[in-house]
Amino acid sequence: MADLLLLFWTFLKVNLLSTSGPASVGLLHSETVGHFITESQFVQAVGFSAVLPGSDALQLAMYIGYAAAGIPGGFVAMLGSILPPTVLIFGVVAILHRLRREAWVGRFVEGLTPAIAVLMFFTAWKIFEKGGETGLFGWGIALISLLVMARDFPARIVVLVAGILGVLFLR
Repeated sequence: MADLLLLFWTFLKVNLLSTSGPASVGLLHSETVGHFITESQFVQAVGFSAVLPGSDALQLAMYIGYAAAGIPGGFVAMLGSILPPTVLIFGVVAILHRLRREAWVGRFVEGLTPAIAVLMFFTAWKIFEKGGETGLFGWGIALISLLVMARDFPARIVVLVAGILGVLFLR
């Protein structure tokens, strides 16, 4: 029971302190690796959540919860993940509905964009560094993935093909 409460608190905290989605991956990494799952399990979870349809952050939460405490853990992690955004969005919508014509609201959102992009870059860098010894071939997969995604190719397909290439060519 204590593990389930700790899981709930962890995902509640992560979803209160981050914007969720890809931006929460870095915070999830620091909060869960070594406590609930290993580095290797986290890399697998990020890969699976990127390939599967649906919310990446929610799938990542359920994977971590399931790895930590089975089906109840997955359920508790999901609940801890969806509760804060659901409650907060109702409040934010009520406030923004009143402020929607204010110019500073648009500028605030524009100011968030570069910070979130940098956060995602550093999280990806940490995962790539700790993902294993891939050598030059791994860097090649990374570069090709970047180029293909820059041409608006679906991210799920890119991740799936990269995983297949890893299975076939990396030790």
